[in-house]
Amino acid sequence: MTLDLRAIGLIAAAAVLYGLLPARARGWALLIASTVAIYLFQPALPIRFSDFILPTAALLLTMGAWWLTRRPADPAQQASRCEDAVSFGLILAVVIGLSLFRFVDAPYRLTPSRPPDPLALAMAIAGLIAVCAGGWYALQKRDLLRRRVLVAGIAALAGVFVALKAEPLAIALSGAWRGATGQDVTLASLADMNLLGFSYVAFRLIHTLRDRQVGLLPVLSLREFVTYVIFFPAYTAGPIDRAERFATDLRALPTLRAFDSARWSEAAQRIGAGLLKKFVVADTLAQGLALTPALAAHAEHPATLWLLLYGYALRLYFDFSGYTDIAIGLGLLFGVRLPENFNRPYLKTTLTAFWQNWHMTLSSWARFYLFTPFSRWLLGLERKPPTALIVLSAHLLTMSVIGLWHGVTLNFWLWGVWHALGLFAHKQWSDRTRAWYRGLNQTPRRKQAWTLFTWALTFHYVLLGWVWFALPDLAAALRVFAGLFGLSVGG
Repeated sequence: MTLDLRAIGLIAAAAVLYGLLPARARGWALLIASTVAIYLFQPALPIRFSDFILPTAALLLTMGAWWLTRRPADPAQQASRCEDAVSFGLILAVVIGLSLFRFVDAPYRLTPSRPPDPLALAMAIAGLIAVCAGGWYALQKRDLLRRRVLVAGIAALAGVFVALKAEPLAIALSGAWRGATGQDVTLASLADMNLLGFSYVAFRLIHTLRDRQVGLLPVLSLREFVTYVIFFPAYTAGPIDRAERFATDLRALPTLRAFDSARWSEAAQRIGAGLLKKFVVADTLAQGLALTPALAAHAEHPATLWLLLYGYALRLYFDFSGYTDIAIGLGLLFGVRLPENFNRPYLKTTLTAFWQNWHMTLSSWARFYLFTPFSRWLLGLERKPPTALIVLSAHLLTMSVIGLWHGVTLNFWLWGVWHALGLFAHKQWSDRTRAWYRGLNQTPRRKQAWTLFTWALTFHYVLLGWVWFALPDLAAALRVFAGLFGLSVGG
């Protein structure tokens, strides 16, 4: 079950029951609900047990990341030991409990398909925990733990992400898994490794590991950490919250007024707006009014391609911002205010402003963990590169990662490079025209005309960039680019 109308309705209904719970039980309820949700939302996969094993692996990875980010000597961390033990047992009990749906008829399962044997699952988890505990003890003995393990954890997360998202690696992994389960290896595909929500899980975990490395991450209990990473309203489509901000809301749950009219009214408005955006506007545009490979191949006139491209741009915005509105609204029902993610990005007059208002939490994450540290590293080199080269390199790295985060393909990378070059060009232009811009304030009509021009330029630069995003390969994208300008269409 994905986050569709039925799921949204069930979550909203569950919020009513949540409001009836004792105040101290709310945080625990969110942990249990989020743990169950990652299995509910996970689509069925063709490899035997994979749609149960992959969410379980994500959950174990999350608990492992919490272990690495702990502050054992901190009094606050020590005070949460009892709660952490309960959380650990509760999470494992939910996982094993869900595996018991193996013995339930398909229509009544809470899992996408038949789970693995509960005893075998419990033994496998116990074995994995024992191996990890042994490795942890060995690292402590050699004094390597704090110096290297956080870096290794970040690298491991990046490696898992690439393995699941890069088609050749995913197919190889799928083939090996199919072979081990006696299934047809020739049917291996990227879709076999579709772990729903892992793009967001990976970035949240990297955020916590990096912040722990530099001393910015506050002490978090296991319950707070896991709930932050897999919080069900934001699990499938974001936004990417910060752990310390999320934990503040969790800790305030015992004082939350369960049925506060202002909060419920705001939540209903956000959910309603999201439903309209996603299920009315975006889904209508998807019915033949937005660019797809099939429609692009059959377009016979440049005007048709332009209309399809405009439709695609609007579809993306209404789809993604609609899901964000729904997530924010659902979060409010449970007492968590997720961060905003979109602020009229298509109305901005520069590419920099566009990225400050499009998927804002992803942009902020990339700026904080990629652009700024990489720029500072380059500035600190003994033989410092030219400033323009530093800016270009930082933009290329940042936007390439953002592109590949959507999928490890050439076209997603080219989409990132497209925006990196645009951001660099805007930076160079704005640095050289500051005095001229100030002069525009003295001539209102010229300023209005320039504002209109820069809006049109920015919007159409973003619009053309969506060609890379919408098409599956380089040849198809180049055909559409040519067709948009009347050079050739189809073929």
